[in-house]
Amino acid sequence: MADVFVSYARADKARVAPLVAAIEAKGWSVWWDPAIVPGREFDDEIEAEINAAKAVLVVWTPTSVASRWVRGEARDAADRNVLVPVRFEQAHLPMDVRAIHTTDLDGWGENAAGTMAQEFLNALGMLIARATPESQSGKGNAAAPAAEAKRLAVCVLPFANMSGDPEQEYFSDGITEDIITDLSKVSSLGVVSRNDSFLYKGKQIEMHKLAHELKVTHVMEGSVRRAGGRLRITAQLIDGATGQHVWAERYDRDASDIFAIQDEISKAIVKALRLRLLPEEKKAIERRGTESVEAHDLYLMARQLYITNQEDEHASKAIVRTCEKAAEVDPGYAQAWALMAAGYRSLRELGLETDDGMVAAERALALDPNLAEAHAVKAYILQMNGAMDEAIAEAEIAIKLDPESYEANRTAGRLNYQRHRFGDAARFYEKAVALMDSDVNSAMMLVSTYRALDDLVNMRRAAGVALKRADNLLAHDQSNSGVIAYSANALGALGEGERAKARMNRAMLMDPDNWNMRYNFACMLMAYLEDKGAALALLEWLLERATRALLDYVRTDPDFDPLHDDPRYKALIAAAEGRLAAAKSSAPVTAS
Repeated sequence: MADVFVSYARADKARVAPLVAAIEAKGWSVWWDPAIVPGREFDDEIEAEINAAKAVLVVWTPTSVASRWVRGEARDAADRNVLVPVRFEQAHLPMDVRAIHTTDLDGWGENAAGTMAQEFLNALGMLIARATPESQSGKGNAAAPAAEAKRLAVCVLPFANMSGDPEQEYFSDGITEDIITDLSKVSSLGVVSRNDSFLYKGKQIEMHKLAHELKVTHVMEGSVRRAGGRLRITAQLIDGATGQHVWAERYDRDASDIFAIQDEISKAIVKALRLRLLPEEKKAIERRGTESVEAHDLYLMARQLYITNQEDEHASKAIVRTCEKAAEVDPGYAQAWALMAAGYRSLRELGLETDDGMVAAERALALDPNLAEAHAVKAYILQMNGAMDEAIAEAEIAIKLDPESYEANRTAGRLNYQRHRFGDAARFYEKAVALMDSDVNSAMMLVSTYRALDDLVNMRRAAGVALKRADNLLAHDQSNSGVIAYSANALGALGEGERAKARMNRAMLMDPDNWNMRYNFACMLMAYLEDKGAALALLEWLLERATRALLDYVRTDPDFDPLHDDPRYKALIAAAEGRLAAAKSSAPVTAS
């Protein structure tokens, strides 16, 4: 067994290798297994090595922070008091390890003798010395410090919908997400992300196994029943090691009491775990975007549509309508305005002549200038309208305000992809995929990103994630042609060409005028099936109808790089440019 176990994201391998060399130069053995594929389940060898290691070096980068495997290894090492964290690019550290001193290595220059390197090497040396028989038996100079108290961490499982109506699922999911968000504001408590929690939705779970897998001390589960203006919520907190109930409660109230119930649940958990809630944390938990239960309920409906049906015309129209109603009920509800903007943005991107969403995005920002999602959707709209520099600035603001925002990371991924900054695009898309379990689009963008980076291992890994997510969605809605298209592309990336073509043909029969689907199929035919003729046929239909945003995107998409010297492709691009220029010159001029 090695002295040091190194936990990192495979995309950071080149950055980690010099650290390993510096450790080995000290005469210590290292286990870092560069052949491990990110996302692979722990096997016996990995678990044995990390448990036996005298010290665990966790390399935090914006990519590794998004990896639940790295986060799990860090939590385990912190629990055993053997964690030595280092950081690059000012990566936003997971909440449950922020209290542990972390060495920033930006600018270390791979100098093992420098101050930065010596800081983490000395920390490793102390842990290795502490674990030797001499020091443990008292023969050494330094006595092993007392073990730190095990850090408390909780997984909030998706609340079960007991209403007898599947359409109420958005409400039970929304309550779960709100409680996860509230508990995440407690600095002394680690909270499993929504993505990791929702992986267990609808499954029979052995609590001690789940606690072990997610490295948490406690698990919370509950149920929701809403009918006739009444609300019944049951919730219980379970000790992950013993399976015993630490706290349980049932709330029978009017449906209008939902905010009060959520606050009571969060505070009860904090009290049951004997944690101290700081005054600013108490205020943060009680602060909500609206005091209107009706507006909040409408927002949850729209949010569920956004999560499960992105890039779908009917869903996007429903999102806009629902958010407009929420904003009528509470005009000051910034989140509803931001989500409305996202719906409009999607419709405009789908080629419909609608508002582009900028008015709604600006309204959201006027109400809450610190709302990361509003900055993110504004960035997306600016990019769509060709204002790339402004879009980049807005995206940077969104990430700075909330590095854990799904919308901010997805937008940053898209912007970097279009700018051919594929390393950065991969980092942001990895985070978006980790933050939203139903996001197939980002998973497929990650496939294209890794293909552009010529990283076929990670390309296939991302394709596997995309296919699994698409199939899960299709199990509930087999007519969703957009998701069928994503699944076909994933199959193409995995080398299953015949299955990919079969799904493509099925989707085209179901929805022949879906431009987003045609675009994705053109990418698949070029990138994975190498059928240039078929790809050009699909592009011809698209480019005859393309907006300026779509044309710009086609021209920068690396999947179409092999077409740039093709005469037919050049003619299609030129014709689209001419059509858009003519339309612009004939547009009426309005007085300012």
